[in-house]
Amino acid sequence: MSLTDLSSVLWRSRELLELLLFKLEEEQLILAAGRTRWLPHATREVEVVLDQIRQTEVARAAYSQAVALDLGLAPEASLGELADAAPEPWSDLLHQHRKAFLTLTAEINDMASANRELLTAGQRAVRDTMHAISGNVETYGRQGQTVVGGTRRPSLVDEAI
Repeated sequence: MSLTDLSSVLWRSRELLELLLFKLEEEQLILAAGRTRWLPHATREVEVVLDQIRQTEVARAAYSQAVALDLGLAPEASLGELADAAPEPWSDLLHQHRKAFLTLTAEINDMASANRELLTAGQRAVRDTMHAISGNVETYGRQGQTVVGGTRRPSLVDEAI
C-alpha cells in the first residue's frame, strides 16, 4: 500500500462527503417545501451514501495504517501527522485533503442540524394540529408544566393540508 492508494481512497471519501452534503440539501428542500411524500426516498438516499462512506472508511483506515508504518509513525496517526511526515508533493496533497474534510464535515453538520430543526418543527406542527382537531390542546400551567385543555371548540380545517 502506498501514498497513491491512500490518496485515491481519500479522493473517493471526499466525493462521497460531497454527495452526502448534496443529499442532505435535497432532503432540506423537500422538508422546506412541505413535500413529505418524498421524504422517505430522500432519507433512504442519505442512508445509502452513509453506508458507502462507512465502507470507504474501512479502506481508508487500512491504507492510513500501512502508510503510517511506512513513514515510521504509529498506526493510528492522524491525517495531519501523515501529511507532516510525507515527502513532497504528497505532504501538500494530504494537507489539502485534510482541509477539505474539515470544511465538508462542518457543512454536513450544519445541514444535518438544520434538517433536524425542520423535522422537529414539522412534527410539532402536526402534533399541535392533531390536538386542535381532537380538542386536546396543550398549554402551559401556572408552574410551567404542560397541561391538556379539555373543552372542544369549533374549528376550521383546511382540507388542502
